[in-house]
Amino acid sequence: MDKSAKNTVPSSRRTAAAEEDGAGREAARRVALIYTTFPSKSEAKKAGRALVESGMAACVNIFPKMTSFYIWQGELEESREAAMLIKTARERSSEVLAEVKRLHPYSLPARLVLAVEDGGDDFLEWIRTQSGVTAL
Repeated sequence: MDKSAKNTVPSSRRTAAAEEDGAGREAARRVALIYTTFPSKSEAKKAGRALVESGMAACVNIFPKMTSFYIWQGELEESREAAMLIKTARERSSEVLAEVKRLHPYSLPARLVLAVEDGGDDFLEWIRTQSGVTAL
């Protein structure tokens, strides 16, 4: 194989790709993933459905049958939980965090906003539109 043939993309195409990549990263910063856990799949489904139906979240993924270890009130605990990943517009993060807390049976539910580094522009735009926010 001729190694000199590597990276022969014309500079104009490299520049366009870099600009597109930068735009995608900027759009990604306007989307958030929120991680939480629930004590059961059914409770997670109830909260997830409420978040999507209200328009606060574009999509909710539930991962049932997760095992968690943590210290609670000085004791090592092991629990079966359902993890939830909520896709929403970044500007709605605080509102979603508050709603998750309101809907949650735990006194101290896990609620973490995770930064989105990059993604497909069309998918990022869909998340924002479904979350009630228009235009990237």
